[in-house]
Amino acid sequence: MSVTLVGVSHGRPIPVFASSVTFNLPDTVVVAATEAIESQRSFTSSVEKMRFVLNLTALNIDDGGGPFGAAVFDGDHRLLAPGVNRVVADSAPVAHAEIVAIAAAGQTAETWDLATRGDLTLVTSTEPCAMCLGAVPWSGVGAVIIGSRDADARAAGFDEGHKPRDWMEHLASIGISVERDVLRAEAAEALSDYSTNGGPIYNGRTKPRSGLGPESPDVGG
Repeated sequence: MSVTLVGVSHGRPIPVFASSVTFNLPDTVVVAATEAIESQRSFTSSVEKMRFVLNLTALNIDDGGGPFGAAVFDGDHRLLAPGVNRVVADSAPVAHAEIVAIAAAGQTAETWDLATRGDLTLVTSTEPCAMCLGAVPWSGVGAVIIGSRDADARAAGFDEGHKPRDWMEHLASIGISVERDVLRAEAAEALSDYSTNGGPIYNGRTKPRSGLGPESPDVGG
């Protein structure tokens, strides 16, 4: 898919800049998600949802993507849209798994406010980074289920950004529930294996710059 804006100069089309942003999911991820949707499979437990997301994560790693997966499920526990990390693969700094899943869910449901589709749940293999955390309340989801923690991602070398200490309490105060540590060991192992095997650690910065806050602690231990 093209992400090139075509301009006109002296009657000739010329590439100018990206006019649309496309996140290209691996074929294996598309197949797995399509099978789940077409079969109307119901992922009734948090563990079932997370295991599906961790499978997407593994498929994405095999395709050269990052070690993060996510998905949005509807109120009947059925898959609405998948997401995997395509930062390096698609040259897209914001293509984190949660962002991709939320964007895909919105376009699938044809709404900018996912709350209009009922009580939806975002499931993510790793605790949201600062960017993805900001997207959660704006998306309209009513719940977040998390696998590995912020500390697990940092241990693998990823910069998760600065997050407030009370981020879970804040989400709860606006009606978004948070469940952590679902298959945490398996999710953390995916991160550590990726790092050990030489997967690219795509941080936008390698050391703190002046004016940026300190790293957020792994609240709750």
